Amino acid sequence: MAKRKKPEFDKSRYFKRLVGTKETKATFLIVCEGEKTEPNYFKAFKVVSAEIEVEGTGMNTVGVVEEAIRLRNEKVRNGIDYDQVWAVFDRNSFPKESFNEAFSLARRQGIKIAYSIEAFELWYILHFHFYQSALSRVDYCEKLSGLLGHKYDKNCETIYDELLARQGEAIRNAKNLLASHPEPDNYDNNPSTTVFRLVEELNNYKR
Repeated sequence: MAKRKKPEFDKSRYFKRLVGTKETKATFLIVCEGEKTEPNYFKAFKVVSAEIEVEGTGMNTVGVVEEAIRLRNEKVRNGIDYDQVWAVFDRNSFPKESFNEAFSLARRQGIKIAYSIEAFELWYILHFHFYQSALSRVDYCEKLSGLLGHKYDKNCETIYDELLARQGEAIRNAKNLLASHPEPDNYDNNPSTTVFRLVEELNNYKR
Protein backbone atom coordinates (compact mmCIF):
# COMPACT_ATOMS: atom_id res chain seq x y z
CA MET A 1 0.00 0.00 0.00
CA ALA A 2 1.35 3.40 -0.93
CA LYS A 3 2.18 5.71 1.94
CA ARG A 4 -0.15 8.64 2.40
CA LYS A 5 1.64 11.83 1.57
CA LYS A 6 1.91 14.22 4.50
CA PRO A 7 0.35 17.61 3.89
CA GLU A 8 2.87 20.36 3.32
CA PHE A 9 3.52 22.72 6.20
CA ASP A 10 1.92 26.08 5.40
CA LYS A 11 4.09 28.70 7.13
CA SER A 12 1.86 31.59 6.16
CA ARG A 13 -1.19 30.07 7.87
CA TYR A 14 0.86 29.23 10.97
CA PHE A 15 2.20 32.73 11.47
CA LYS A 16 -1.18 34.29 10.77
CA ARG A 17 -2.60 32.14 13.55
CA LEU A 18 0.12 33.27 15.95
CA VAL A 19 -0.53 36.91 15.18
CA GLY A 20 -4.25 36.44 15.54
CA THR A 21 -3.90 35.01 19.06
CA LYS A 22 -1.38 37.51 20.36
CA GLU A 23 -2.69 39.19 23.52
CA THR A 24 -3.29 42.91 23.24
CA LYS A 25 -2.34 44.79 26.39
CA ALA A 26 -4.57 47.45 27.89
CA THR A 27 -3.01 50.91 28.01
CA PHE A 28 -3.17 53.43 30.85
CA LEU A 29 -2.13 57.07 30.97
CA ILE A 30 -1.88 58.34 34.55
CA VAL A 31 -1.17 62.05 34.93
CA CYS A 32 -0.35 63.14 38.47
CA GLU A 33 -0.21 66.43 40.31
CA GLY A 34 2.94 65.42 42.17
CA GLU A 35 6.24 64.99 40.36
CA LYS A 36 7.50 62.12 42.56
CA THR A 37 5.06 60.91 45.24
CA GLU A 38 2.21 59.61 43.07
CA PRO A 39 4.34 58.61 40.04
CA ASN A 40 6.65 56.50 42.21
CA TYR A 41 3.65 54.69 43.68
CA PHE A 42 1.86 53.90 40.43
CA LYS A 43 5.02 52.97 38.53
CA ALA A 44 5.60 50.21 41.11
CA PHE A 45 2.48 48.23 40.16
CA LYS A 46 3.43 44.77 38.86
CA VAL A 47 1.09 44.57 35.88
CA VAL A 48 1.62 42.04 33.10
CA SER A 49 -1.35 42.51 30.79
CA ALA A 50 -1.29 46.31 30.68
CA GLU A 51 1.11 49.08 29.82
CA ILE A 52 1.20 52.06 32.17
CA GLU A 53 2.53 55.50 31.32
CA VAL A 54 2.83 57.78 34.35
CA GLU A 55 3.53 61.49 34.19
CA GLY A 56 4.24 63.84 37.13
CA THR A 57 3.36 67.44 36.38
CA GLY A 58 3.67 69.68 39.44
CA MET A 59 0.45 71.34 38.25
CA ASN A 60 -2.79 72.21 40.05
CA THR A 61 -6.14 70.44 39.75
CA VAL A 62 -7.28 71.88 36.42
CA GLY A 63 -3.75 71.83 35.04
CA VAL A 64 -3.45 68.09 35.68
CA VAL A 65 -6.65 67.39 33.74
CA GLU A 66 -5.61 69.70 30.91
CA GLU A 67 -2.23 67.95 30.67
CA ALA A 68 -3.95 64.55 30.58
CA ILE A 69 -6.09 65.77 27.68
CA ARG A 70 -3.08 67.20 25.87
CA LEU A 71 -1.02 64.02 26.19
CA ARG A 72 -3.95 61.84 25.13
CA ASN A 73 -4.70 63.97 22.08
CA GLU A 74 -1.04 63.99 21.11
CA LYS A 75 -1.06 60.18 21.04
CA VAL A 76 -4.32 60.11 19.11
CA ARG A 77 -2.76 62.30 16.41
CA ASN A 78 -0.06 59.64 16.12
CA GLY A 79 -2.64 56.91 15.71
CA ILE A 80 -2.47 55.63 19.29
CA ASP A 81 -5.30 55.67 21.82
CA TYR A 82 -5.27 54.83 25.52
CA ASP A 83 -7.86 52.51 27.03
CA GLN A 84 -7.98 54.56 30.23
CA VAL A 85 -6.75 58.06 31.05
CA TRP A 86 -6.59 59.16 34.70
CA ALA A 87 -5.90 62.47 36.41
CA VAL A 88 -4.57 62.15 39.97
CA PHE A 89 -4.63 65.25 42.15
CA ASP A 90 -5.17 66.56 45.69
CA ARG A 91 -7.54 69.23 46.86
CA ASN A 92 -4.81 70.91 48.92
CA SER A 93 -5.51 74.60 49.39
CA PHE A 94 -6.70 75.10 45.82
CA PRO A 95 -9.99 77.03 45.61
CA LYS A 96 -13.30 75.24 45.33
CA GLU A 97 -13.85 76.66 41.84
CA SER A 98 -10.66 75.00 40.54
CA PHE A 99 -11.57 71.66 42.09
CA ASN A 100 -15.06 71.69 40.57
CA GLU A 101 -13.78 72.92 37.20
CA ALA A 102 -11.34 70.01 37.06
CA PHE A 103 -14.21 67.55 37.54
CA SER A 104 -16.37 69.25 34.94
CA LEU A 105 -13.58 69.28 32.35
CA ALA A 106 -12.63 65.67 33.04
CA ARG A 107 -16.20 64.44 32.61
CA ARG A 108 -16.61 66.28 29.31
CA GLN A 109 -13.35 64.81 28.01
CA GLY A 110 -13.74 61.24 29.29
CA ILE A 111 -10.90 61.54 31.81
CA LYS A 112 -11.17 59.53 35.03
CA ILE A 113 -10.21 61.13 38.34
CA ALA A 114 -8.49 59.76 41.43
CA TYR A 115 -8.51 62.60 43.95
CA SER A 116 -7.55 62.99 47.59
CA ILE A 117 -8.85 65.47 50.14
CA GLU A 118 -6.68 66.81 51.45
CA ALA A 119 -3.54 64.94 50.33
CA PHE A 120 -2.46 61.71 48.60
CA GLU A 121 -0.90 60.53 51.87
CA LEU A 122 -4.42 59.89 53.18
CA TRP A 123 -4.44 56.82 50.91
CA TYR A 124 -1.30 55.57 52.67
CA ILE A 125 -2.75 56.14 56.15
CA LEU A 126 -5.86 54.15 55.26
CA HIS A 127 -3.62 51.09 54.84
CA PHE A 128 -3.33 51.03 58.64
CA HIS A 129 -6.80 51.97 59.89
CA PHE A 130 -10.03 53.76 59.11
CA TYR A 131 -9.42 57.47 59.57
CA GLN A 132 -12.13 60.14 59.57
CA SER A 133 -10.48 63.27 60.99
CA ALA A 134 -9.48 66.22 58.84
CA LEU A 135 -5.72 66.81 58.70
CA SER A 136 -3.37 69.26 57.03
CA ARG A 137 -0.65 68.12 54.64
CA VAL A 138 2.02 68.49 57.33
CA ASP A 139 -0.02 66.43 59.80
CA TYR A 140 -0.43 63.62 57.25
CA CYS A 141 3.32 63.23 56.86
CA GLU A 142 3.93 63.27 60.62
CA LYS A 143 1.20 60.71 61.29
CA LEU A 144 2.41 58.48 58.46
CA SER A 145 5.95 58.48 59.86
CA GLY A 146 4.57 57.09 63.11
CA LEU A 147 2.58 54.38 61.35
CA LEU A 148 5.51 53.32 59.14
CA GLY A 149 7.97 53.26 62.01
CA HIS A 150 10.41 55.51 60.14
CA LYS A 151 10.44 59.02 58.72
CA TYR A 152 8.15 59.27 55.73
CA ASP A 153 9.84 60.50 52.56
CA LYS A 154 7.52 61.92 49.88
CA ASN A 155 9.98 60.82 47.19
CA CYS A 156 10.25 57.26 48.49
CA GLU A 157 10.42 54.67 45.70
CA THR A 158 9.61 51.67 47.94
CA ILE A 159 6.36 52.85 49.55
CA TYR A 160 4.22 50.63 47.28
CA ASP A 161 6.05 47.49 48.41
CA GLU A 162 5.99 48.60 52.05
CA LEU A 163 2.20 48.95 52.00
CA LEU A 164 1.23 46.18 49.57
CA ALA A 165 0.26 43.60 52.21
CA ARG A 166 -2.24 46.11 53.65
CA GLN A 167 -3.71 47.24 50.33
CA GLY A 168 -6.97 45.32 50.74
CA GLU A 169 -7.61 47.07 54.05
CA ALA A 170 -6.87 50.46 52.45
CA ILE A 171 -9.43 49.82 49.71
CA ARG A 172 -12.11 48.88 52.27
CA ASN A 173 -11.34 51.88 54.45
CA ALA A 174 -11.33 54.30 51.50
CA LYS A 175 -14.69 52.99 50.28
CA ASN A 176 -16.24 53.27 53.75
CA LEU A 177 -14.81 56.77 54.17
CA LEU A 178 -16.26 57.92 50.86
CA ALA A 179 -19.64 56.39 51.74
CA SER A 180 -19.67 58.29 55.04
CA HIS A 181 -20.08 61.58 53.18
CA PRO A 182 -23.60 62.51 52.01
CA GLU A 183 -22.41 63.76 48.62
CA PRO A 184 -19.51 62.16 46.69
CA ASP A 185 -16.80 64.18 44.95
CA ASN A 186 -17.51 67.22 47.10
CA TYR A 187 -14.80 69.78 47.84
CA ASP A 188 -15.75 69.80 51.53
CA ASN A 189 -15.47 66.02 52.06
CA ASN A 190 -12.38 66.20 54.23
CA PRO A 191 -11.00 63.58 54.45
CA SER A 192 -11.80 61.40 51.44
CA THR A 193 -10.03 59.75 48.52
CA THR A 194 -10.93 57.85 45.36
CA VAL A 195 -7.42 56.55 44.68
CA PHE A 196 -8.80 53.08 45.39
CA ARG A 197 -10.70 53.22 42.08
CA LEU A 198 -7.50 53.49 40.07
CA VAL A 199 -5.78 50.89 42.27
CA GLU A 200 -8.58 48.40 41.65
CA GLU A 201 -8.37 49.00 37.91
CA LEU A 202 -4.63 48.37 37.85
CA ASN A 203 -5.01 45.27 40.01
CA ASN A 204 -7.08 43.71 37.21
CA TYR A 205 -3.87 43.47 35.18
CA LYS A 206 -1.43 42.20 37.82
CA ARG A 207 0.37 38.86 37.68
